[in-house]
Amino acid sequence: MRTTLFTRRAAIALAACAATVAPQAAQAEVSFAGKTIEWIIPFSEGGGSDKWARFYAPMLSEALPGKPTVVVKNIPGAGSTKGANFFASRAKPNGLTILGTSGSTQFPFLLDDRRVKYKYADWNVVLVSPTGGVAYLPKDLAARWKKDPMDVIKNVEFIYGSQGATRLDLVPLLAWELLGMKVEPVFGIKGRGDGRLMFERGEANIDYQTSSAFLSKVAPLVKSGEAVPIMTWGALNDKGEIVRDPTFPDIPTFKEVYTQVKGKEPSGEAWEAWKAFFVAGFPAQKMVFLPKGSSPEIIEAFSKAFQKVIARPDFAAKSAKRLGVYPQSTGPAARLKLKQGTEVSAEAKAWVKKWLKDRYGVEL
Repeated sequence: MRTTLFTRRAAIALAACAATVAPQAAQAEVSFAGKTIEWIIPFSEGGGSDKWARFYAPMLSEALPGKPTVVVKNIPGAGSTKGANFFASRAKPNGLTILGTSGSTQFPFLLDDRRVKYKYADWNVVLVSPTGGVAYLPKDLAARWKKDPMDVIKNVEFIYGSQGATRLDLVPLLAWELLGMKVEPVFGIKGRGDGRLMFERGEANIDYQTSSAFLSKVAPLVKSGEAVPIMTWGALNDKGEIVRDPTFPDIPTFKEVYTQVKGKEPSGEAWEAWKAFFVAGFPAQKMVFLPKGSSPEIIEAFSKAFQKVIARPDFAAKSAKRLGVYPQSTGPAARLKLKQGTEVSAEAKAWVKKWLKDRYGVEL
């Protein structure tokens, strides 16, 4: 009798618990129906990050629960730290604001730039997109380069529109210096799209764009003969070696060009520093974050939405045309890429800081 009474009481208690848990589970379901999600891009319109976000936005809208409207909001300035700082201080953890970063957002963080008021450890990564970069010349200089690269390296004075030496532009600026090229940057542009416009107007005679912007904005210039690619930064294989960019397999890498003009493969502290920042800036180049304090349910909803986008039957073809041929990462894989993109060795950081001070008078 006591056993039966105990069993009944236990059943009643379990039923009460179930009644309590069921509404909580229902409350944990995420829906953004009727909502608008702002995707902050800390660069001006027309650059690689802007193109990347606008490519993903409509598909993300379809994949998120409730199918909200996803709009891209450009907040350029201070080499992307303005928009990132805005997100860090103002974004609420309700899933209605996300941030898209670039290597130009990572580098100031890595170099202890005093303008940085954000910490990557505070944010929740839900997508990582690798990318590449392509450097190109106007057709007259490209013809000389094809005939004799050393002639161009020794005798041409280049003008380059730059967001700043501590941004992602660190990678091309250091690469060109290692080659011995005389490149004078014009600092202060708000995005790589502005650098491309300087090139188109004849105000700059060398430029580089990340893969997405190159495919959408520079490829027509290449087709018309106004621009000619001369090198990429390359890509990393599974062994951590720099190989040709899979999106641009016919264009030599910076490492190949260096070997050609110098007669030996690059080595030494400068090369190791360049490689460290290339790895931090390109294999994990573009990332999407939710703000600090976002619930596990919201984080999961965005991760699953991006997984759904990547799994679309038409995604690979669309992505190849707009972003390039690179694997997109979510979940644990994205978190591993985040670690790769926000860590460099103390030696590489010290070398780059000294180079920035000696070459451009930048003290961090």
